[in-house]
Amino acid sequence: MTENQRPTGLLRCIGRVAAADGHARRRCVRGSAACHTPIGFANLRGHELVAPQLMLVEASSVLHEMAWREEITKPRAEIMLDRLLKAPVKVRMPSGLIRAAWRVADELGWAKTYDAQYVALARMLDCRLVSVDERLLRGVARLGVAVRPREL
Repeated sequence: MTENQRPTGLLRCIGRVAAADGHARRRCVRGSAACHTPIGFANLRGHELVAPQLMLVEASSVLHEMAWREEITKPRAEIMLDRLLKAPVKVRMPSGLIRAAWRVADELGWAKTYDAQYVALARMLDCRLVSVDERLLRGVARLGVAVRPREL
């Protein structure tokens, strides 16, 4: 894929994941299920997935913290990390993403730009943000960029 080609999806494991339906409409998904189960990414087969660089940093940090807090075993965390690192996801950091995320955070009244990076990338790539995070879904509802996984 060249830098100018659009992906068919955006992924954030322990965060957002995106997929498209092949009709030039893009979608993004948010949730941790893709790392938790062996079939997590199988549901997204046939979709080209992309994510901002932040996804890998965030997801690995969350997995490590879950193991550290003993919410999951260390071997389970290692399995989930392996799934994340082997996921068919291309990291994308398009020019202007950080400033676009800053503007999204301002627009939505958010103090932090973490979630705003995914919203900004979805906008830049013409993706729909698909999330299981009800707080995020409510926060971006007026933008018309987010849907729930069952709406894919």
